[in-house]
Amino acid sequence: MTTIVKTARVIATQAALDLIARLRKEHGDLLFHQSGGCCDGSAPMCYPQGEFLVGDGDVLLGEIGGAPFYIGAAQFDYWKHTQLVIDVVPGQGGMFSLDNGTGLRFLTRSRLFSDAELAQLTAGAAVADSPA
Repeated sequence: MTTIVKTARVIATQAALDLIARLRKEHGDLLFHQSGGCCDGSAPMCYPQGEFLVGDGDVLLGEIGGAPFYIGAAQFDYWKHTQLVIDVVPGQGGMFSLDNGTGLRFLTRSRLFSDAELAQLTAGAAVADSPA
């Protein structure tokens, strides 16, 4: 039997998953958006679902800890060759992010996809974009 492993564009460390679970207990369903700079640098921002409006220019990368994870299209184009690894470190979270005040903050690390992983992602996108 062959096992197919799907490459994920975004994953989370156990520490990040633990913080997500903690925030979900306090705030309900969550949503992440990878910031492209400005006020909070390039931190992944965590919001209660419904309090951040996802736009036509946002790309759904996947899900971490049951929360959808979005990134702006321009930022996605820049990072499309990398897997985002969401982690937590001690510190102050983003001003509007739910991790603010917890003593921890979400942090994005990344690694380059292998050629095989990129081919799998490209093939998957082609299948998803094809007419039914």
